[in-house]
Amino acid sequence: MNPGSKREIFGWSMYDVANSAYTTVVISFVYSAFFVDYIVPGASQAQGTYWSIAILGSTVLSMVLSPYIGRLIDRGFSKKKLLFTSTAICSLFTALLALVSPGQIWLGIAIIFVSNATWMLGESINASFLSDLASKKNMGLVSGIAWGVGYLGGLLSMVIVVLLWVSAAAGTPEYVAQNQSAMIVMAVFFMVFSLPTFLLVKDRRTPNPNPGMTLFTMVQDHKLLTQFFIAFTFYMAGMQAIIKFIGIYTSSVLGMSQQDLISVFLATQLSAFFGALAFGFIERALGAKRTILLSIGLWLVCVLSMYFLENLAALFGMAPNTMFIFVALMAGSGMGSIQSASRGVVGLVAPESEAGSSFGLWGFFVRAASILAVGFGVAFDIVGGRQALWVVIALFAIGGFLLWRLKSQALENHKAA
Repeated sequence: MNPGSKREIFGWSMYDVANSAYTTVVISFVYSAFFVDYIVPGASQAQGTYWSIAILGSTVLSMVLSPYIGRLIDRGFSKKKLLFTSTAICSLFTALLALVSPGQIWLGIAIIFVSNATWMLGESINASFLSDLASKKNMGLVSGIAWGVGYLGGLLSMVIVVLLWVSAAAGTPEYVAQNQSAMIVMAVFFMVFSLPTFLLVKDRRTPNPNPGMTLFTMVQDHKLLTQFFIAFTFYMAGMQAIIKFIGIYTSSVLGMSQQDLISVFLATQLSAFFGALAFGFIERALGAKRTILLSIGLWLVCVLSMYFLENLAALFGMAPNTMFIFVALMAGSGMGSIQSASRGVVGLVAPESEAGSSFGLWGFFVRAASILAVGFGVAFDIVGGRQALWVVIALFAIGGFLLWRLKSQALENHKAA
């Protein structure tokens, strides 16, 4: 039996739907491009730098605060109150982006700094509920269901903004106003779709008299969790590199249009949805370790396919852009599975009395992977986009090797748990 009811699991899963709207629309696709093209003056030579300052600053702040908040949870602080606070702040500051006009660069950076940091903290806090809701036997399945439906939230938010809300011609005052007001829409989306989480999920609290796990005590006392997080940082950095630079890669290396990029987005979101669900069931049969290794293998095939794209396109008689859509479908299925299964592993191996701080440290290493992924951008500028793919291949290979070396029955197969 699950510790949590089906209603609770549904409510918890809806938070992944809610917060996907922020990262998809604000960080990945819509507002990031709007900020670079319209908030930053056209004469500036540092459009990307300004955006990087906002993202890097918020990432570092989240890395610092995430383990601390995890320890607060272990001490008995209400997870629901912490999650509501982070959600409310993120939503409020997302709405405040509507007030940022062209030229107000540092105001936009400051607002993104707060909204993105609180979004990241909310992701870690929400993950800490997993140990309350799932048994060891179905930890990966429950995580996969939530992560899978989360991609539908990203897809729905993009439809609302790109197809229904922003309709004016690019460059017009109406276009600027619609992009600004779209941030209010996303703030409302986030709060409304997170309501089932706050209404249906119970706030179980079992205060730990100890202060909770820190980075130092994890390395000292929890060898398996430490080794997993090191492997996780490498293979997650490989995936983050592709996600963060896919727009730049497709436009500069493949010459794909904005419409082509939308097709890539749709392909990855839909395949990620099905991949997260399917691999959740696969994990019940194969165990967490084999499932993640299978996902890493799939990603290696995808990145190698990107490198040899023209050869594969000629082999199958397709245009390179069409072939890339098929590669994106493959990558999407691995994207959903590798993240949901990794979140499930933390729930499997973390001590129950220190689940909050364990997931806080999970948030720390997720952000560390994001920073490590920036290396792809550096390699992109030095050796070119196609050759830089070997950096991604190396990250996946190192992460996969380190994970393969882990010896734990809990990771090998937990069907009987």
